[in-house]
Amino acid sequence: MDRVIQQAISQVLVPIYERKFSDNSYGFRPHRSTHQALLKCQRNVNEGYQYVVDLDLEQYFDTVNHSKLIQILSETIHDGRVISLIHKFLNAGVMIKGVRTTNDFGVPQGGPLSPLLANVMLNELDKEMEARNHRFVRYADDVIIFCKSRRSCERTYHNILPFIEKKLRLKVNREKTMITHIRNIKFLSYGFYLYEGKCKFRVHPKGVQKLKEKIRTITGRSNGLSVEERKKRLNDTVRGWVNYYKLADMKSLVTRLDQWTRRRMRMVTWKRWKRVRTRFYWLKKLGINKRKAWEWANTRKGYWRISGSHILARTLTNELFRRARYISFLDYYLFVRS
Repeated sequence: MDRVIQQAISQVLVPIYERKFSDNSYGFRPHRSTHQALLKCQRNVNEGYQYVVDLDLEQYFDTVNHSKLIQILSETIHDGRVISLIHKFLNAGVMIKGVRTTNDFGVPQGGPLSPLLANVMLNELDKEMEARNHRFVRYADDVIIFCKSRRSCERTYHNILPFIEKKLRLKVNREKTMITHIRNIKFLSYGFYLYEGKCKFRVHPKGVQKLKEKIRTITGRSNGLSVEERKKRLNDTVRGWVNYYKLADMKSLVTRLDQWTRRRMRMVTWKRWKRVRTRFYWLKKLGINKRKAWEWANTRKGYWRISGSHILARTLTNELFRRARYISFLDYYLFVRS
């Protein structure tokens, strides 16, 4: 189905379904965000619901049953032409290794209509959990159910499982679904911990790992980026990452990230000063005496090792990077939290 037609259908259906969707659902919805979902989690924990069922719906977008979805849609949409168009969209199939495959399952991803259809199906789960008075937060296919004890979690899980698998015909990954304390889960790339009985946010280690991988690419010694392009990409990365994780308590983390990132920048700068004479010139210009500058310009130490040396810390200072308009993780974090 053409994207323009998908968009037109979506614009008509979204206001209709928004009135039906749960207040506990946050993904792919207008005026709702990951931060709102996280704050709802925090409220549940602070009210004593510290144990969770972290549901893993196995390959959700690939396993949505077309017949079941059309049945649910038909309860609200009474225009057969619209239902027929959606059916054609579902039957369009997906590309796998260059081959288009069609079957009776799955919602093609990437189209304007896909997020709405995904939410329509899982809204049935939302309604069922609300009817059972469960506390939960759902962001797309990420579902967290909150309970006051592990035993309550186990009972809740076993009671809701038949509805998901038999009524909605979806698959629950039993190996990845967790029944645990809130501090042991990752949700929307955040972690949780308790401090003086209150729920706090932290950056999950995988969030730090992905950030470092991106910065390594940007500050790679052989990526061919100009100084200005590297600075732009690095600053965009800092702003985007801090804005996403600004709910987390991470002052010490962003301080360490600044130290590590500045060392990466010293390394790539030293690499750019390829020749001995260039290194000698810049070290002198940045305040190192002639004898010491010549000694370090001729060093055989590797790039990463020299980047951690006192000589580059003295010359390529944090203040120098700040004056060059490189954004600091700590500075920007304090700014968005103020």
